[in-house]
Amino acid sequence: MNRTRVKICGVSHVENAAAAARAGADAIGMVFHPPAPRNVAPARAAEILAALPPFVTPVALFVDADVARIRQTAHSLGIRHVQLHGRETPEQVAELQEFTVLKAIRVDPTGFREELERWRQAISRLRLTHLAAFVLETARSGGGSGAVNDWATVRQHRQRGDFVGLPHLIAAGGLTPESVGQVVRDLRPWAVDVSSGVEGEPGRKSAEKIDAFIRAVAAEFETGAVS
Repeated sequence: MNRTRVKICGVSHVENAAAAARAGADAIGMVFHPPAPRNVAPARAAEILAALPPFVTPVALFVDADVARIRQTAHSLGIRHVQLHGRETPEQVAELQEFTVLKAIRVDPTGFREELERWRQAISRLRLTHLAAFVLETARSGGGSGAVNDWATVRQHRQRGDFVGLPHLIAAGGLTPESVGQVVRDLRPWAVDVSSGVEGEPGRKSAEKIDAFIRAVAAEFETGAVS
């Protein structure tokens, strides 16, 4: 059985990164998108990285940034994983082959299957072997909004086999310590990604909520729900 991994996203304070690591998070995400409320400056990001212990993966998140900026920011901080959370194209992903890339795709029931097929063809055509996972986000959210994803649509596509042959799936969108267990049970994702759902106040994570979230995910593995 494969356990479901946990990424705590929107980390903008050193103490929040430390709390995520103590609770057993596999990864933390830092947002490099100035309009976002959880945006971090490179200097703050360096402080957060210094607080991380080994084996907790930092992920740099960008939204429709040009490739040069992504490359410069990630290289300057020594980050090897980048998350593209906007409308980036397969061709832009192809330009970032030195990184492990996570790509957000929106769960819009009117065109989700076509979107998956578009990426399936691009992965083959462009040999996107460094595209490691799709982050399943809500259709009308830029992430971190707390809006709940359309899990019924995701379940339907999983049952039909539409994800077969694609990169790993990361479930995101409105997850909380109370709701994540059901999502893990129903979808068996490679990982789950949470931001606002573990905050005590906007922009600041709650150590107690992080711990409760990770325990809820681990409980599903212990009961054999994830395979």
